Amino acid sequence: MLKTRFDNYPKGKPFSTILGDFLGRGIFNVDGDLWKFQRKMASLELDKFSIRAYAFEIVRYEIGDRLIPLLSSVSGKEDGVLDLQDVFRRFSFDCICRFSFGLDPRCLEITLPMSDFAYAFDLASKLSAERAMTVSPLVWKIKRKLNLGTEKKMKEAIKLINILAQEVIRQRRKMGFLSHKDLLSRFMHTVTDETYLRDIVISFLLAGRDTVASALTSFFWLLAKYPQVGSAILEEADSVLGPNQELRSYEQMGDLHYLQAAVYESMRLYPPIQFDSKFCEKDDILPDGTLVRRGTRVTYHPYAMGRIEELWGQDCLEFRPERWLRDDGTFFPENPYKYPVFQAGLRVCLGKDMALLELKCVAISLLRRFQIHLMTSCHTPRFSPGLTATFSGGLPVLVREKEPYQSS
Repeated sequence: MLKTRFDNYPKGKPFSTILGDFLGRGIFNVDGDLWKFQRKMASLELDKFSIRAYAFEIVRYEIGDRLIPLLSSVSGKEDGVLDLQDVFRRFSFDCICRFSFGLDPRCLEITLPMSDFAYAFDLASKLSAERAMTVSPLVWKIKRKLNLGTEKKMKEAIKLINILAQEVIRQRRKMGFLSHKDLLSRFMHTVTDETYLRDIVISFLLAGRDTVASALTSFFWLLAKYPQVGSAILEEADSVLGPNQELRSYEQMGDLHYLQAAVYESMRLYPPIQFDSKFCEKDDILPDGTLVRRGTRVTYHPYAMGRIEELWGQDCLEFRPERWLRDDGTFFPENPYKYPVFQAGLRVCLGKDMALLELKCVAISLLRRFQIHLMTSCHTPRFSPGLTATFSGGLPVLVREKEPYQSS
């Protein structure tokens, strides 16, 4: 599906139709030439050192000027309970909006404002996922035609997203985009169609916000359950970066092998995208001999694959970062087809490095400064329906600032 017969397993029209109003012709909702063009463009931009340095600047600012002050503001208060999942969604939305649009929605400020853009984006994402769960696509299509219920809300949310996106594009053209570093400005060198630009950037917002927030939520839930892992991350950070020293460059992350292992292990158990589907274009036979008829929906489940004993051993249900380390302590990546959290093959995630950057920077910064205690004792999180894995009920935590902490 992802490699040798990639062309025979496109996203397919059923999903393109479901997500079409929200994502339009964006990279996650198209196949063929449109996908190849966006993939090539995004790959050329995201591989540049300048864009990685720009992403690093944004993440450091959001952590230092917003995330840490927010957690400090509730530290030690009896009623200082935060929904960490909501905080991470705000953090990742601010980051990806600035990275993609050059737009700062300021969702992570201490007052926790909810921007109209973020609200509309949330609603459109949620309702798009609900379309996929209806008994028949005729249900939502009829509601859309008659402008009823959830489809009326969807239309209103997308209208607001479009207005804001178009205004950002207009302002960028007015100001000139040649000197700007955000992804939109870079795409504007080649793409002139404003609707197409909107579709491209909205797709990157979807990928960069919800998946990162999901990964951070699961990671900190696991760290609260396994405090020894957090201690090992801090020990490595002190050794590699120096006591209380922050990450100073994107390149330094390559030396944090245990942290990389812990992040990968967390996503093995709780991948942000729990399953992915494709549609068979022509009759095919899988390697095990299974016949797949044309038009069949074929799904693989990273969530289930991470729990298969034949793949990961008898301790497959344990959170054990050491499984990703060689004897000398260096990180060892698994075959991406065994671990398709970032997909694999031609559709492998282009934002992987930026996502790992956010996860690692947040992990070190928060672990050094705060003790985070879960307010619920559930052994296994429950998930809400959606395009990405979301903890049902959020992740309520009590935050305590560590003393003393000397900032670098």
